[in-house]
Amino acid sequence: MSDPNTRSVVVDWQGGMRFAGGSPSGPSLLIDADEQEAPGPMRTLLLAAAACSGADLVSFLAKMEVRLTRIRIQVEGQRRADFPRRYVSIHLRFELAGEGLDETKARRAIDLSLTKYCSVVHSLNPDIPITYDLALGSA
Repeated sequence: MSDPNTRSVVVDWQGGMRFAGGSPSGPSLLIDADEQEAPGPMRTLLLAAAACSGADLVSFLAKMEVRLTRIRIQVEGQRRADFPRRYVSIHLRFELAGEGLDETKARRAIDLSLTKYCSVVHSLNPDIPITYDLALGSA
């Protein structure tokens, strides 16, 4: 039996700077380092952080009896000018709407995600500041 805490992926070169990858027996996605046909690896990292946090928000806000109608997360990562060109800061903008949603519930869910639960964010180097802002819309 395999370890339930271990994840693995397989990446296959598709030519040029394109790679398709995913779980060994599941769906895959395209990553294009030239960003011609798909997001590149560094944008994919930002997408993963947003999707991870978004999944947390869906779960947490449902428990708070919020009926979500919209989640949009914009992410901006600032990279070093020199190699390694890693992220040195990441900022997320959460745009949320739903019945029963207020700023207190939204911020509580976001804070729980970013400070405790989002595995992707917590896999990043801890010296990277993660900040956010929030915009609430009408349900």
